[in-house]
Amino acid sequence: MSDLFKTIKEQVKEHQPTIVLPEATDERVMEAAVLLEQDKVVKPILIGKKEEVEAKAAELQLDLTGITQLDPFTYDKMDEMVASFVERRKGKETEESAREKLKDVNYFGTMLIHMGLADGLVSGAAHSTGDTVRPALQIIKTQPGIKRTSGVFIMVKEDQKFVFGDCAINIAPNSEELAEIAIATAETAKVFNIDPKVAMLSFSTKGSASSMETQKVSEATKLAQATRPDLVIDGEFQFDAAFVPAVARKKAPDSPLQGQANVFIFPSLESGNLGYKIAQRLGGYDAIGPILQGLNKPVNDLSRGCNVQDVYKLSLITAMQSITQKVTK
Repeated sequence: MSDLFKTIKEQVKEHQPTIVLPEATDERVMEAAVLLEQDKVVKPILIGKKEEVEAKAAELQLDLTGITQLDPFTYDKMDEMVASFVERRKGKETEESAREKLKDVNYFGTMLIHMGLADGLVSGAAHSTGDTVRPALQIIKTQPGIKRTSGVFIMVKEDQKFVFGDCAINIAPNSEELAEIAIATAETAKVFNIDPKVAMLSFSTKGSASSMETQKVSEATKLAQATRPDLVIDGEFQFDAAFVPAVARKKAPDSPLQGQANVFIFPSLESGNLGYKIAQRLGGYDAIGPILQGLNKPVNDLSRGCNVQDVYKLSLITAMQSITQKVTK
């Protein structure tokens, strides 16, 4: 385990937040829950039909002693949850439709967070990003001043750590949205003890090329700088000008980044998705995420190709987010 996760683990252990794992019958999720319980770092809650969860545990020879298990079909506080959901949806759900929707493990798990019965949620091992994010947007909602959520990856290799965004949610953000993503990503970096130096990426460095695409990034940079002058944000940059000091001295000698960027904001989902996967597969970096940012409480999305350690690590990150949000409120 990298130094980053060793640090997170020690910090989380002091608080032991409660993290919902709605995909209880997924082998990877169940194994991760057992590890989390054994290590006493977070308190996992497994969601699923009781008989199916017990059968899966027996098949895998896993001991679920000490782990909270909740079944949406037999939950003794369902009436209270239905009422809370109807109120939260402000006329968009009836009691009947709410009761049906809350049989879905992601809606059920997200409502546990809304009702203060859990601190965060990790899903996506067996569900699409939409299935994970939709309940969060409807129930948890975004923080004041943030119009949309975005998804970032923490890229870790030995003692190196970087943040890439948005690599998961927004397909073609405009200048205002890109500026908002940059600021949110800088704040996420701080959660993981990264002093953010933010590069707004493009195929141009400081006007070396001009097009609608480069102008969008340049405008986003100005908006982010004006909104948060306390943050180090600069652009537009080609990747090498943001990351390699020798190139930075030639292409952007007056930039405060000086080739030392550690937070990279991609101009589109296409480039962000490609970028993090190239770093992961060719560069040998662990890609932890996507970590969803901008929500009132943490909900995070796994890749369906995840392994047990991915579930474990994202649970730690979610727990860390919940602790940080409580401190800053």
